[in-house]
Amino acid sequence: MSRPNVMARSSADQPIVTVRPSRGLEEFFSYIRGQSGLRILDLGSANQQNVTFITNLGHRLYSEDFLRILHEVFGAEDTVDQSNPGRIEYFLNHALDYGEEQFDGVLIWDVLEYLTPTLLTAVVDKLHAIVRPKSYLLSVFHSDDKLEIVPRYTFRIQDLSQLQVTQHGMRRPARLFNNRGLEKLFHRFDSVKFFLTRDRLREVIAKS
Repeated sequence: MSRPNVMARSSADQPIVTVRPSRGLEEFFSYIRGQSGLRILDLGSANQQNVTFITNLGHRLYSEDFLRILHEVFGAEDTVDQSNPGRIEYFLNHALDYGEEQFDGVLIWDVLEYLTPTLLTAVVDKLHAIVRPKSYLLSVFHSDDKLEIVPRYTFRIQDLSQLQVTQHGMRRPARLFNNRGLEKLFHRFDSVKFFLTRDRLREVIAKS
């Protein structure tokens, strides 16, 4: 098994960049391999690396800066209340303003860990609605569900089976999950598959 390659760590105040294998990403691309013209949604905000990679495969990539919109609607505090129905509706209308069965796959990354239960349920239900049957969703969760703070990451696609993972400090999650909790979270999906990584992350493929 190849080891993660730490590319940069100049100081405690600067991002830590790692390139590592990703079985979840490999599974995601195995689903769309050989197809063209698919619509993929990336919730990690637009970045040229992901756009170029997906479009070079012959697909269309749509990007949403999910966490930025979350902070704008609910505030940036870790303990903010996300249960207000009006704010939830407003958030969904801005972060996931798409009709039913619009996408063939979603790169969720780690954003679900920052949602409290009421908003989390609404977001997962919306994701289920906007993907077509048999679509794949890739999300990332910390595997240690006892942590009080976790690294905050951004993700860049290197190739069909490798991710560039950049750590930007730490943040308090709204909730962490074990396998059973993730199965409940994605209970509306046909199947859920887990991949553990060497950096204590759990990659999850949910199939609609």
